[in-house]
Amino acid sequence: MAKLSHYDSAGRIHMVDVSAKPETTRQAAAEAFVKIAPRLLRDLRHNPKGDPLEIARIAGIAAAKRTAELIPLCHPLLLTHVDVRAKLARGGITISSVVRTTGPTGVEMEALTAASVAALTVYDMCKALDRGIEITGLRLREKSGGKSGTFKRPVKGQRSTSR
Repeated sequence: MAKLSHYDSAGRIHMVDVSAKPETTRQAAAEAFVKIAPRLLRDLRHNPKGDPLEIARIAGIAAAKRTAELIPLCHPLLLTHVDVRAKLARGGITISSVVRTTGPTGVEMEALTAASVAALTVYDMCKALDRGIEITGLRLREKSGGKSGTFKRPVKGQRSTSR
């Protein structure tokens, strides 16, 4: 049975010691979906506060860089790349993030944080017009690098490609 890494042998929570792990290139991609009413989607770019998609993109990038401040046992990482995209889609906005580093630990939490904060930013920018906005589908899409190898979320009807 797999052991959770944030618990020591006595069952106490601790920050994982990554000092002996090799530095490798690591990348993670995450996504979220913001469900918005069609009438609001049509006028989204005319928001008096500014373009919600662009502000969400910048917020997601900033959030990825601050993940260790938000999640207690995350390691502060030197990120080498962060890309966040917010695109109009049928029924809402698709948020995607890609984060990369060269280091001893992965960037899954940074990618998930970027996607979630970008989605929350869209909500914040639009909530005065529709409080019924929903944020759904926050998930890791893929990750690579490190001891656990590659993970790719399967497309519906396919099996996982974890190695």
